[in-house]
Amino acid sequence: MTDEPNAHAQVAARRMFDLARKGDVEQLVGYIDAGLPVNTTNPAGDTLLILAAYYDHPETVRALLERGADTSVVNERGQTALAAAVFRHSPAAALLVRAGADPDLGSPSAVATARFFDLPDMLALLESRPSA
Repeated sequence: MTDEPNAHAQVAARRMFDLARKGDVEQLVGYIDAGLPVNTTNPAGDTLLILAAYYDHPETVRALLERGADTSVVNERGQTALAAAVFRHSPAAALLVRAGADPDLGSPSAVATARFFDLPDMLALLESRPSA
């Protein structure tokens, strides 16, 4: 007995995360619209959203948010999609804030990241969000 189906599933999963890293929004959205769970995580706890934010792909972030991606996921390193976008000084940060991402979530949080890397415009964005 082989683990061939499991091996195929692992290859397919790696491909989805690679699409998020590369910002291949068209292909990634095609898989999600066909049934891939938008909040799929890899062994490190990264979601497609976290990877798209970290690799600075705002259009991919937008598409994932439109499909219900969870902004509150924290990976095994304590990172959120918002903290990743802030770190990259990405326009995706504004999309995540508008989607309700919590700038105080994670360790380091998006706020702590903006302060540590002295990113005043990112800090202003995070502080301008409406109060809950």
